[in-house]
Amino acid sequence: VPRVLVVERRAEVVAERHGNLRAAIGSSRLLLLHRRLFARRVGLPRRQEGVDQQHPRPHDQPPHDTHRALHRIDPRKDVDGFHPENVGKVAVGDPTGFRPATPYGVQQLLIRTGVETKGAHAVVVGRSNVVGRPMAALLLQDGPGGNATVTVCHSRTRGIEQYTRQADILIVAIGKPEFVTGDMVKPGAVVIDVGVNRVDDPTKKQGYRLVGDVRFEEAKHVASAITPVPGGVGPMTITMLLYNTVQAARQWARP
Repeated sequence: VPRVLVVERRAEVVAERHGNLRAAIGSSRLLLLHRRLFARRVGLPRRQEGVDQQHPRPHDQPPHDTHRALHRIDPRKDVDGFHPENVGKVAVGDPTGFRPATPYGVQQLLIRTGVETKGAHAVVVGRSNVVGRPMAALLLQDGPGGNATVTVCHSRTRGIEQYTRQADILIVAIGKPEFVTGDMVKPGAVVIDVGVNRVDDPTKKQGYRLVGDVRFEEAKHVASAITPVPGGVGPMTITMLLYNTVQAARQWARP
């Protein structure tokens, strides 16, 4: 099984179980690692097939550091699909490009649960480079999990509810707790909630609970299917990250 360098604890746990984790690093050491190992943009030593840089960036890391770090990763080992070369490959449908793990996981979730995307109106709420933009690109492509008519909304969209109510497939990744309410969902729509937010809850031992970007208790009575938070998209993200690592290993093994 190929080994992957990850910096997200949940992915570390899965990787450790399968014996394919070599090391983990924090954001404060990220650029130091790049200087030491990626000085000539050759990626990690050959024994490592993949690198996953945690996104979104920590608050103490300037935006330009994130871009510098991304550009220093060998795109052939960029298993999270954020290097500009992979972004371009995904946009044009090149299968050698790594698809970002979360959008890829959402697409596979739709395919494997039998949700028809061909001809469907998919509304993506959120325009981040991590989820929203690549999600729209995947839904537009010609193939399984694609051929949808896609609308992208975001925090500056006026009258956003008029768009969400038209969605056959509603994918929400705006980063705002319970932003989408039940009356914003078209009856019978498939709702994919990508958001993970902490909200204070003194009744919980840890003092908080996790909620998505969709008000689940309202939306579940309107939607034909809806993903929970936690336990919905999250496991798919980790699965597709490891899938991309296997893809990287296979591409490295080709003569």
